[in-house]
Amino acid sequence: ITTNLDRRVIEHNTGKGAKYTRGRGPVEVVYFEKHENRSSASKAEAAFKKLTRNKKLEIVNKFLTGK
Repeated sequence: ITTNLDRRVIEHNTGKGAKYTRGRGPVEVVYFEKHENRSSASKAEAAFKKLTRNKKLEIVNKFLTGK
């Protein structure tokens, strides 16, 4: 969750982001959603994480192809 997606990606790719991404870079954004506030963003993230891998891939592929 961030208010500036470009800054967040740069932080991750320069080793200043979360510890999880430090050894797994470079990272790239393949899917994002905008939300009105942090609370709704957190709820949406939690729901997304509960999906199966196949459902997540389906959502990301639709996002990338614009369908």
